[in-house]
Amino acid sequence: MVDFRSLEVFYWVATLQSFGRAAERLYTTQPAVSQRIAALEEEFGGRLLERAGRTAIPTPKGRLLLDHADRLLRLRTEMMRAVAGPGGASGIVRLGVSETIAQTWLPDFIERVSRAHPQVTFDIEVELTPRMKASLLRQELDLAFLVGGIAEQDFVDIPLCAFPHCFAASPRLGLGPGPVTAEAMANHAFVTHPRNTANYGFLVQAFRERTMRTPRIHVSSSIATIIRMAVDGIGISVIPAEVMKAELERGELRLLKADLELPPIRFTATYRTAPDSNLIPNLAQIGVEVAKAYAAVHKLA
Repeated sequence: MVDFRSLEVFYWVATLQSFGRAAERLYTTQPAVSQRIAALEEEFGGRLLERAGRTAIPTPKGRLLLDHADRLLRLRTEMMRAVAGPGGASGIVRLGVSETIAQTWLPDFIERVSRAHPQVTFDIEVELTPRMKASLLRQELDLAFLVGGIAEQDFVDIPLCAFPHCFAASPRLGLGPGPVTAEAMANHAFVTHPRNTANYGFLVQAFRERTMRTPRIHVSSSIATIIRMAVDGIGISVIPAEVMKAELERGELRLLKADLELPPIRFTATYRTAPDSNLIPNLAQIGVEVAKAYAAVHKLA
């Protein structure tokens, strides 16, 4: 008789079109996955997957089984949610997080999850949004808190919160305390996130529209490095004020009253829909609640 575990294994092999990636997703070995698929093919009397190198594509019989497996796994998930309740969830969740969130409300999120789901643990990767998007598409992350969402089929993007961009500089640069024009700032270098991020794009576009030129911009994937370079007077930092609080309070940096405004950095909770889990949507909702509470306390956009 076919069991749910075998259907789950088949679902992920067929969806990811890979035995190896399905094994990683299910925290098992590739031989174990192959054994399950072979047993299913014997049970149903025919090939369910066509293997071409490392790719596994469902046959017509396999596509039919995939449709039924999807419905059965979703029904099982609904049953578990109704009978066991959300607190009965357990397992490892692979979570991708922007560094801005890691340095602000992530600890509150982990604490809330620990109370609601004491058997859940996290593998956390602090990464740039472009890399998290790629990891989500490859099924290497279960949930990500990133900039702008992914806008792909079978994925869910839920708005979290927005952080305003801020210009901050070392007092040694001699900018302020009064209003600072874009032209005056353009005479200095800037320090912000890498070139493949929205932050960098916003900065370049704003200066091209206002001054018809692109200022010198140093980039780093590390917020700590960006702040250190700004404190040392290397350039004007362009990141949320929330992650520079200590330096601002000590007077090592000061916010500039710039006449140039950049769009805020809008974060989403993003995950792929799956029939075998109601945990990830629940965690995403907790993320929404924690983010909104943080935004309200700190008066964010």
